[in-house]
This record gives sequence, C-alpha cells and structure tokens, in this order.
Amino acid sequence: MKRNEFGFVLPNLYYQFLSEWDEVDPYEIGDSGICLYANEDLLERNETYQIEVDEPDFFLIGQEGDLAYFIKKNADDCIYENDLGALGSLEMQKISANVYDFIDKSLEEEL
Repeated sequence: MKRNEFGFVLPNLYYQFLSEWDEVDPYEIGDSGICLYANEDLLERNETYQIEVDEPDFFLIGQEGDLAYFIKKNADDCIYENDLGALGSLEMQKISANVYDFIDKSLEEEL
C-alpha cells in the first residue's frame, strides 16, 4: 500500500495502522460498536457517503452507527467525528491525537 494511495498523503500513524492491519475485515474496537474500515473498504465507504461532496478536506475511516470518524487530508494524525446526517452543516470535532490514542480511549470507555 502506498501512503498516497487515495490521492492525498495519509497521516503517519494512520498509515502505520493500516499497514499493520493487513485484513479485509473492519477493525472492531472491542465491544464498543466502533469499527475502523479495512484498506479495501475505505474508498467505497467514502463514495457511498459522498464525503468528497460534503466534507472535501476529510476522509472517512470508520463509524459507530450514524457517528462517523475521519482523518483530515494531508494533515496531522488527529481523529475527528461527526454525525453522518450532519456532514457539511456541523463542524468536525477533534476527539483524539491519533488512531492509536482513539482506540485506547474507546476501549477505556467500555469499562
């Protein structure tokens, strides 16, 4: 996998995560209900939800129901969230410094 496979440069730690997660199934974060998409699903999920139209600076990487998780294109490793029904009308909320921190926080909230 190339770091610019999707037409922009993936953040360092997210690229590392995808390289380590060499699976075709989504990465399920414990019993949190959150899944991070496998490399093979990323483009299809972004096209399905028309992310390029509503939030062209962001790239969808996972979700939990209607709550979606994003990285910012050509930017740092921060993870953002937004409601899929509110894309383009509500500002993205930064929730984590990177994908590994996001996974750890999600697992802690399960307890």
